[in-house]
Amino acid sequence: MEIINKYFQNLTERQSSQIKALGELYADWNSKINLISRKDIENLYEKHILHSLAIAKILRFTDKTSILDIGTGGGFPGIPLAIIFPAVRFLLIDSIGKKINAAEDIAKQIGLENVECVQERAEDEKRQFDFVVTRAVMPLPDLVKAAKKNIAHDQHNALPNGFICLKGGVLQAEIQPFHNNVIVYELSDYFEEEFFKTKKAVYLPV
Repeated sequence: MEIINKYFQNLTERQSSQIKALGELYADWNSKINLISRKDIENLYEKHILHSLAIAKILRFTDKTSILDIGTGGGFPGIPLAIIFPAVRFLLIDSIGKKINAAEDIAKQIGLENVECVQERAEDEKRQFDFVVTRAVMPLPDLVKAAKKNIAHDQHNALPNGFICLKGGVLQAEIQPFHNNVIVYELSDYFEEEFFKTKKAVYLPV
């Protein structure tokens, strides 16, 4: 939890207690189904919660923005972002029922009222959103193919509507088809921990 306070100093009491509760809830769910690798559960706050919140460093979503989190797994990046942005609406989808059940339960237990969780594939979701967010789910060209239809036209934010994807490693081949449209943010510009040295956020306006 200290690591979250280090980078997000203006949390309300409610937000702090919601983030604090995630530690126990994820540990409990992880003992039942494999949401996070066993060795990673000790690093939940750094490698999963803070990593998800990198998106909040790139863009402060305005109230009433709508976000689609594709391949959310146990709720990343959607749940941490929904805590930070209580006036933003989130739809979390994943094709694996057990994971969506876990995400839904965790959101409910911490009292998140701005989150909906649905078991489905990206191709099957028909609604429109300001942004699609993901965390290492699929290559960018595949994601765009599956979800470009979900990006709304009306703009409410400092960045135009589009995709914000958390990724690691070498991305040249993946972003090449989009040429100069893509902006790559180095997460080490925001967070000093070793883990973030190779981590990036890829923003593609639509």
